[in-house]
Amino acid sequence: MKIITKEIRLSTQGNPDLINITGKISDILAASKLKQGNLLVFVVGSTAAITTFEYEPDMIRDMKDLYEKIVPSDKSYAHDETWGDANGFSHLRAALQGQSLTIPFEKGQLCLGTWQQVVLAEFDNRPRDRRIIVHMLGE
Repeated sequence: MKIITKEIRLSTQGNPDLINITGKISDILAASKLKQGNLLVFVVGSTAAITTFEYEPDMIRDMKDLYEKIVPSDKSYAHDETWGDANGFSHLRAALQGQSLTIPFEKGQLCLGTWQQVVLAEFDNRPRDRRIIVHMLGE
């Protein structure tokens, strides 16, 4: 059993930025030469998240609408009063979505559905430089 950890660095545009990172993760897995196991994707920070969905324009719009309905960006939050950075909604959205995702892999391929992509969801109210950790356990 091997453990391999790699990193992806991305610059985001700020909320709402949804970025398909499936290709980058697949490339990291291929380079590892691992054939089966589990791959963990984790975004460092408390205002971004990792998720999966069918990455196409209408679904991207639907996801943005969903986040806005669940945690409106134009509402005042206690966090905003404490820190004055007006990104309370960003923290709440990220906490609901989660910062990590585990994906099994077999025969050197991610076990994703045909239309399922891995997506970085940037919720902060400003552009950010993000670190995404890809941690693989397998053989």
